[in-house]
Amino acid sequence: MITANDDEHFMRQALKEAEQAFKVDEVPVGAVIVSGDRIIARAHNLTERLNDVTAHAEMQAITAAAENLGGKYLKDCTLFVTVEPCPMCAGALHWSQVGRIVFGAFDEKAGYRRIGSKLLHPKTHVVGGVLEAECADLMKAFFKRKRAL
Repeated sequence: MITANDDEHFMRQALKEAEQAFKVDEVPVGAVIVSGDRIIARAHNLTERLNDVTAHAEMQAITAAAENLGGKYLKDCTLFVTVEPCPMCAGALHWSQVGRIVFGAFDEKAGYRRIGSKLLHPKTHVVGGVLEAECADLMKAFFKRKRAL
């Protein structure tokens, strides 16, 4: 069972992924997927590098986790992601039947909650706001840098 301290630990791992994205001028969203107490997938946004609007951190992590597990369902897994998933990612998380989602910063403009929580699988448990300030600060720094160019 993952505890609140574990949530912070794994969110820090997701933040490391987001920092990697920041360094290569990708929107700094990072994700890790945990099974038991082990990280089975790590990812960050790759939309610019791959020229693919679907290459969000969550999508990359879902694919890597499914490959690691040898199956498409992530019922016993937790996704840690630095920003609230968008509706596209929420749909993919629904189909993967991920057991739990822990996100950092809320996304009032593009997060799945603006459409509704029914996008997620009904058995998925969600926790938002873990290391929220740190996650939000990285996003703010990225867009401030973009506006300065």
